[in-house]
Amino acid sequence: MGELTFLGAAAEVTGSCFLVAANRTRFLVDCGLFQGGRDADDKNEAALDFDASALAFVILTHAHIDHSGLLPRLAARGFQGPVYATSPTVDLLGVMLPDSAHIQELDAEWARERAERDQRGRRGRAAANGAAVPLYTVADAERCLRQLRAVEYGTSTEPAPGIRFRFRDAGHILGSAIVELWLEQPGGTKKVVFSGDLGQPGRPVLVDPTSIPDADVLVVESTYGDRLHKTLATTYDEIEHVLATTLPRGNVVIPAFAVGRTQEILYVLADLVRQGRSPNLTIFVDSPLATRATEITVRYAAMLDRESRDLAQWQMQHRDQVRVLFTETPQESMAINSVTRGAVIIAASGMCEGGRIRHHLRHNLGRDECAVVFTGFQARGTLGRQIVDGATRVRLFGDDVPVRATVHTIGGLSAHGDQAALLKWLADFRAPPATTYVVHGERETATGFAQLLRDRLRFPAVTVPERGARYRID
Repeated sequence: MGELTFLGAAAEVTGSCFLVAANRTRFLVDCGLFQGGRDADDKNEAALDFDASALAFVILTHAHIDHSGLLPRLAARGFQGPVYATSPTVDLLGVMLPDSAHIQELDAEWARERAERDQRGRRGRAAANGAAVPLYTVADAERCLRQLRAVEYGTSTEPAPGIRFRFRDAGHILGSAIVELWLEQPGGTKKVVFSGDLGQPGRPVLVDPTSIPDADVLVVESTYGDRLHKTLATTYDEIEHVLATTLPRGNVVIPAFAVGRTQEILYVLADLVRQGRSPNLTIFVDSPLATRATEITVRYAAMLDRESRDLAQWQMQHRDQVRVLFTETPQESMAINSVTRGAVIIAASGMCEGGRIRHHLRHNLGRDECAVVFTGFQARGTLGRQIVDGATRVRLFGDDVPVRATVHTIGGLSAHGDQAALLKWLADFRAPPATTYVVHGERETATGFAQLLRDRLRFPAVTVPERGARYRID
């Protein structure tokens, strides 16, 4: 018999990781970093508390760090097998994992320095030992990249005897995949489907998620299982309004995930200019990772929808109307601070937990002539969630910063399908899966969505698993 163990994204949104044991083979689907909340560091330290060397391989749904960010730690703990992912995901991880490792190293260095300062204050001397160590290093990440193996959409792959899988396009970010997994069992072959993160149909840049006809066991995300997104037309109207009312007096600051969201925001901004709904724009993309991700997106232009390709052609011919300035060095990033109005500043991280966005918030959040626009999910415990929830002051680099800028939450660009999109994708199954596990959603959201599957779609056995829960596949 097979077993499925939920190691992350169980009654929470981050840390996606599922352990499958079947046919004397153990492997993971996703190996993600926990993000947000005071206990995220503890969860990451405690994660992967099993014999990593016993894993045969990893199947990765996409490149976002909450699905891939513990791969270097897994490899450092003894995992030596292949990591299967789509070609765009492999390319994206080539920049994302070393970037994540660099952040881990910086965070550990900062924690050591803080501990030394604290101990100096208490004892009048520096701490003798710096106990803070990174989850993994850049060297770990670079070694892990050698284990990546590219698999194209629709290609059937057999990584071990009696185990076969296939990637289908999830429409979430470039290279994102639904995993169809077939396990040969004594009573017959069982099909397990992992939705990964499913995109919102009709969004710019990417194609819609692929329908899946059947599954015996389904693991489905529920990030926005309790709400509906605004339409793309409404999103255009809202962004147009923010630009018109803010840029004459101040800046528009947009925290954005470097992969996926940044490219979609650039699309919408350029499209507003093309339609004559916005004056000429100066846009700073202040994230080396976003720059690399945009270059990779252009490389895979054939995978994008036709509208994106047409807009890219228009933009090539009208560079003076949409000036996109990609900043690389810290000096170039700091120079943006001298721009007090008329700029759109896009920077990572999307939840404001690190990266250059925090510097731009420090310089713009306290100015009532500026605006901050959130276009993605903000997990509990993150700085972004505090601002969205109406905090009047936030802590940035040890300082109390007042929130005077107008704050906008625009959901129409979400990379995750809303409740209607998720239900539509699930309704395309010819028959309900025998067993369904609802994951990748905050507890209340996942529980409510599970009940919706029982009531509206008549799914027979729906469970919201706890982290660490183990179930038989039979």
